[in-house]
Amino acid sequence: MRFDGKRVIVTGGASGFGKAISQGFAERGARVMVTDIDIEGAEAVAAELDGALTFRLDVTDEDAHAQLARLMVDTWGGIDIVAANAGFAHRMGSTLDIPTEEFDLMWAVNTRSVYFAAKHFTPHMPPGSSIVSTASIGGKRPRPGLTPYNTSKAATIMLTRGLAEEFAPDIRVNCVAPVASETRFFERATGLDKMPDEMREAVVEGIPMGRMSDPTDVANAVMYLSSDEARFLTGVCLDVDGGRSIS
Repeated sequence: MRFDGKRVIVTGGASGFGKAISQGFAERGARVMVTDIDIEGAEAVAAELDGALTFRLDVTDEDAHAQLARLMVDTWGGIDIVAANAGFAHRMGSTLDIPTEEFDLMWAVNTRSVYFAAKHFTPHMPPGSSIVSTASIGGKRPRPGLTPYNTSKAATIMLTRGLAEEFAPDIRVNCVAPVASETRFFERATGLDKMPDEMREAVVEGIPMGRMSDPTDVANAVMYLSSDEARFLTGVCLDVDGGRSIS
């Protein structure tokens, strides 16, 4: 897969999946705009990539998306690929104990941000462009303790399908659904710096491939769905879950 000269936006690009996505596109010839609310982290990622730029993007802020769209047009003349990867997880626990503000934040970060990306970026995306968002296998196969998060990701999957129909045939819209990975998601969800061995074993036990996802696994899936090799795929939610959703 090559993306020579393609103009790519990656949200949540400072770490985890977003860092791997940014690296993957840049290594394959793309010009990457690494965005994150953590601008120092985004700058650290971009510093290692040829021709990459950065933008501080709070994905809950609609005006920031409009500003980013103008920057892309002024700098590179438009947008070819959007990896709407930014996400947030609440602390695991009973749904009834989760503050309403955190419930609302799940929608603002995980779902509404994809709507903002579609609203403000697609007017500057030529035919053949692609949007790929990061959902979660929890949006299809939920587990206790993360219900608001899983609900927001399920909505992201449906938003993907609806936008795919609206924007076809000019712009393809897909998403990926990763299984658990040891990224900042885990830290936010558990409050722990490192996953205990017994917790890791319990998670891996439910994954037929015998391990959790790696950021590179997700980046490869995002790049495939963005590539010409996937030019007939739209409205797809690609499970990057090592088989967790089989049963």
